[in-house]
Amino acid sequence: MANDDRLPTSDQLRQFLRQELSRVSAASAGVTTTAVRSYLRFRTFEGDRAEHLLPIVASPANWRLASQPQTLTPSEVQRLLDAFPPSLPSRLRCYAMVRCLVDLGLRSSEVVALELDHIDWAAGTVRICKAKSRRADVLPLPQATGAAIAEYIRFERPQTSSRRVFIRHVAPVEVPVAAGIVRRAVREAYQRAGLPYTRVHILRHTLAGRLLNTGGTLKEVADVLRHRELDTSLIYAKIDFTRLGAVAMPWPGRRS
Repeated sequence: MANDDRLPTSDQLRQFLRQELSRVSAASAGVTTTAVRSYLRFRTFEGDRAEHLLPIVASPANWRLASQPQTLTPSEVQRLLDAFPPSLPSRLRCYAMVRCLVDLGLRSSEVVALELDHIDWAAGTVRICKAKSRRADVLPLPQATGAAIAEYIRFERPQTSSRRVFIRHVAPVEVPVAAGIVRRAVREAYQRAGLPYTRVHILRHTLAGRLLNTGGTLKEVADVLRHRELDTSLIYAKIDFTRLGAVAMPWPGRRS
């Protein structure tokens, strides 16, 4: 039996959507509108007269590559790397993990998956393995990154049979650290540096921007960040300020 008195009016639904969608991103807004439409279709299936409400629930515009990647400035990167005082617990481990993120553009899961056998100290390379695809990418190991990892292994890493590079410092030390430890190390470093960031992924964006603005190409960015499709790297064209400046047209009315 229909029970239309439980349905919102058109104005109530518009007010609800306006309030909810103003608090979230365009992608999350799409999830919300999909859920509302599904609910209204269910109510229609149950016999309620909800068809007139469906046109109100329009998905927000969410164009692919519309957003601009957030990046850190060179001075902010330096402030982040300087935010590891000698008194910090597990300082060498935290610093080495953050250097892997800043210098190699690794994901948190890739940092914790690093093994001692993945590092070729003689060749100066590091192998990044993907568990799902069973593929491995070999990247150059920057000197600063290698030095940070080596210092951690020599002076702070507990004696253990584990082959993972980054492991727990309290029992059980045979267990590698979790990705949450990497994210927490970055968030706390942001706070100590006085930076208004929380997300780890910004460091991948920052590396992409640094590569482009020092003469690198999108193909090189895709290789370093290990994107299987070049299209995934296209969003970084928005922060390639050197090439954007070369093709930018003069602003109308501006005096040369």
